[in-house]
Amino acid sequence: MLEQAITVILAGGKGSRLHPLTIDRAKPAVPFGGKYRIIDFTLANCLHSGLRQILVLTQYQSHSLHKHLRDGWSIFNPELGEFITAIPPQMTQEIGGYQGTANAVYQNLHLIERSQAKYVVVLSGDHIYRMDYEPMLRQHIEKGAGLTIACMEIDARQSDQFGIVSIDNELQVTGFEEKPTHPQTLPEQPGRALASMGVYIFSVDYLGQGLSENHNMTDTGHDFGGDIIPQLIPSAKVFAYLFGGASGRVSRDQYWRDVGTLDSYYQANMDLLQPMPPINLYQQDWSIRSYQKQVAPAKMVSGASGTEGIAINSIVSGGTIVSGGCVQNSILFQNVHVLDEAVVESSILFDDVEVGPRCQLHHCIIDKGVKLPPNTEIGLNRHLDQQRFTLSDNGIVVVPKGYQF
Repeated sequence: MLEQAITVILAGGKGSRLHPLTIDRAKPAVPFGGKYRIIDFTLANCLHSGLRQILVLTQYQSHSLHKHLRDGWSIFNPELGEFITAIPPQMTQEIGGYQGTANAVYQNLHLIERSQAKYVVVLSGDHIYRMDYEPMLRQHIEKGAGLTIACMEIDARQSDQFGIVSIDNELQVTGFEEKPTHPQTLPEQPGRALASMGVYIFSVDYLGQGLSENHNMTDTGHDFGGDIIPQLIPSAKVFAYLFGGASGRVSRDQYWRDVGTLDSYYQANMDLLQPMPPINLYQQDWSIRSYQKQVAPAKMVSGASGTEGIAINSIVSGGTIVSGGCVQNSILFQNVHVLDEAVVESSILFDDVEVGPRCQLHHCIIDKGVKLPPNTEIGLNRHLDQQRFTLSDNGIVVVPKGYQF
């Protein structure tokens, strides 16, 4: 069954709401959780689910993403028909860049058809979650579906952030609204609604027909959520798969986050610091793979003043040295240096950040390689921070890569 499926990961998003973290990297390539990239979660799901034929559709600022796929994910064996292949737009005279998620897949239909797969698993490369796709594919086949949409229950007050799905007792989709203010709620739970997760399984012929019809339309955004799904529902071959149920090897994980904004990205990282985090990165039978540089272990040592380096309730990656500084409720990527009497609180520091002596960092995201001179204060004076940096809606301060103090 799994050998009859090919996977397409949509990874070309510009990620404008994550600016400045996406100035020179695609959204799926943004670092996450101390050692990962966002796309690693989707790729790990494919690996553990047994999906070993993967096309990654890239477009915007794709160099770092291509490098990450090469360095961290060159693990499949082509002689066994396994592959992870990055596919940028071909940019022929007739066809330009990808114009929407559906158009990206349409432009690569020839690769899907050449694979002789019967089913296409379409995934997003910019969500944080753990999911076994095998039972969803099994349900798709058993229902004789043309399209199956993975769905999860949400608070109906959040409906303006999602595509909302209506279903009957047989899980057949009867309606779809893109980010409605007043959604169709669940019959027995008026405060709950069913949201699309952006995880789809198509039968190949059904996908080709739907994309071809959409391609010939003029008034369309060529998007799966806004265009393709409403177009296909009348065919009565669209079904929902309920995420977090009894099926699947990771059903106990019911965590899914779209980290499309600075605040949602920050909060998803902070979720990892909870005593019992909602997504368990330490689950040994469903590990999240990533590229790892060869670095020395992290260490906490005394600084020049004799102050002990400490890290409290934090994630501290390899190569990091806390030398007389204090780190609390924070995530430090590889090769971070926190020097004498510096305080880092509720912050995320990417690779190779150096925090000078007596710095004060609160509720910050510091991008790769930034060097903070002694006595720098960030996150304490909103007016001053706004003049220099990007602030999220909730006041998280983001210092971009290459910033010179």
